[in-house]
Amino acid sequence: QTFFTDDEIGNYYLLDSIITVVDAKHAPQQLDEFHEAQEQVGFADRLLLSKTDLTNEEDTKKLVDRLRRMNPRAPIKKVHFGDAPLAEVLDIRGFNLNAILELDPEFLTDLDHEHHDEVESFVFRAKKPFDGQKLEQFLSGMIQVYGPDLLRYKGILWMKGNARRVVFQGVHMMMGGDLGKPWTKADKKESILVFIGKKLPKDLFLAGLEECLAK
Repeated sequence: QTFFTDDEIGNYYLLDSIITVVDAKHAPQQLDEFHEAQEQVGFADRLLLSKTDLTNEEDTKKLVDRLRRMNPRAPIKKVHFGDAPLAEVLDIRGFNLNAILELDPEFLTDLDHEHHDEVESFVFRAKKPFDGQKLEQFLSGMIQVYGPDLLRYKGILWMKGNARRVVFQGVHMMMGGDLGKPWTKADKKESILVFIGKKLPKDLFLAGLEECLAK
């Protein structure tokens, strides 16, 4: 959070993104034993999966599925000795407020899993607009209580009375938002929010967000 709160550092340095390299051979055990390893996955904008040549196809798939459930917004790329195209690891601008919310489509349909990790994620979707005042009050309250456990969160929002998308994202207790592109007649208006955190009360978040929709 130093990059966002310290103006002197922010004037000279840009936090472009967080890249996490995952050792496919040892990651399952590391994720089981160390919550720090899970947090590194949860914070990531990109996941680079190495040493897949030392694991079989079934174990690799199980690991990829597990990583996807923990962080559905981080693309996963297999690499050999860390060799990756520079365009995929530099100038990503993972902390920019933009209208791109990358979610692995398989995440939304992958319901069966054997691991219940400390770091998990969930998505809220709605085809009704939000009441802006209700949403701000709800998110502010939840962040005050659960901010330390919220690793990353981001949303593209349809707000009542607003002709443009509203984009927001946050890290822990720091949240920011801005206006995005205007909605067009061809757009299917929808809000989508993804939350990544440690033992978050998913049902409480989802029910609260539902109550924030405009009546």
